[in-house]
Amino acid sequence: MAGVPEILYTSGIFDKGKVNVLESINIKAYAKINLALDVTGRLENGYHTLRMIMQTISLCDEVIIQKTRGGIEILCDSPDIPCDERNICHRAAEEFFRSTGFGKHDGVRIDIKKRIPAGAGLAGGSSDAAAVLKGLNELYRTGLNLDELAEIGIKCGADVPFCLYGGTCLAEGIGEKLTRLPSFGGVHAVVVKPGFSVSTAWVYGNYDIGSPKEHPDIETIVSAIEARDIAMVAREMKNVLESVTAAKYPVITDIKNSLVDLGAAGSIMSGSGPSVFGLFESFEKAEAAFNHMKKLYKQTYLVSTTDGGEIYGENIKN
Repeated sequence: MAGVPEILYTSGIFDKGKVNVLESINIKAYAKINLALDVTGRLENGYHTLRMIMQTISLCDEVIIQKTRGGIEILCDSPDIPCDERNICHRAAEEFFRSTGFGKHDGVRIDIKKRIPAGAGLAGGSSDAAAVLKGLNELYRTGLNLDELAEIGIKCGADVPFCLYGGTCLAEGIGEKLTRLPSFGGVHAVVVKPGFSVSTAWVYGNYDIGSPKEHPDIETIVSAIEARDIAMVAREMKNVLESVTAAKYPVITDIKNSLVDLGAAGSIMSGSGPSVFGLFESFEKAEAAFNHMKKLYKQTYLVSTTDGGEIYGENIKN
C-alpha cells in the first residue's frame, strides 16, 4: 500500500510525554477517478453496495495541518467549501482524536488549498480527510498503519479508505473493501468538470437498480490493467450512474463524445459526476485535447494516473 505522506515542512519538534510531536505538516491530497463503477445492491440503511475500480490521479489539493492549543479550525481558499463541522476534514480530526485519545488539551488548524473541484465526483473532500488522518498520525507519532487509519476513515466517508491507500484498487461493499490491483500509473488523462456540481446523495437517491443499463465487465478491465492494455481499459470503462447524472445533464455525454473525437481511447463520467475524463495512449494527444477543451470548460485538467502516496505532482496542467 501507499507509503507515508510527503512532509514538505515541519517545525518545533518537542516532547509531549513520550510522544514526539511535529508542529506543522504539509500533505498533498490526490483526486481519484473511477475506471468502472457498478451498483450491485442496496442496504437497509440506504447505502448502495458497489463494485468499482478506483484510480488515483495527479490532480491534488494541499493540506497544511498545524497543532494548536485547542479546538478544530478549518481554513480554505475556496468559498464553496464549508469551514465548520460540515467539512469532512473536521469529522476526520474528531474521529482521530476520539480513537487515539489525543486532542483533549490540544487542537488542530487545517488549511486547505483547493485544486480539486468540489462536487465533481473526484473525491476531493475524501482525499483531504485522508490527508488529515495521515498528517495527524505523523504529528502525534501515533504509529497507526494504513489499515488502522482506514478504520477511522470509513466513519467519515466511503471513499476515505481508498484515498488513504491510493493507486489502483478494486473497491467493493460501500467502497471500503479494497483489493490492490497492478499499477496503472503513468497513463495520460484529461479531466473536464462542467460548470455545475451534483449531490452524490441525489444521484444515488435517483438511481433505479431495476432499470436496464450497460454494466461494466470488471474482470475484463482487471485483465486489461494487468496487461497494461490502455486501449482495452478505455474501451471497457462504464459507469452505471451516468443513467442518472448524464440523463439530467446531457452536456456530460457531449463532453464524453468530444474527448473521444479528440483522440481519447475511451471516456466516462467519474463517480457520481459531473466530471468526465478520457484516457489517452499518448501525451501529445492528451495535451492537444486539453488545449481544446480548456477553451470550452474552465475546469479542465491534464493529469496522469499515479500509484498513490509514492508519486507527487506529476504532469498536472490546468
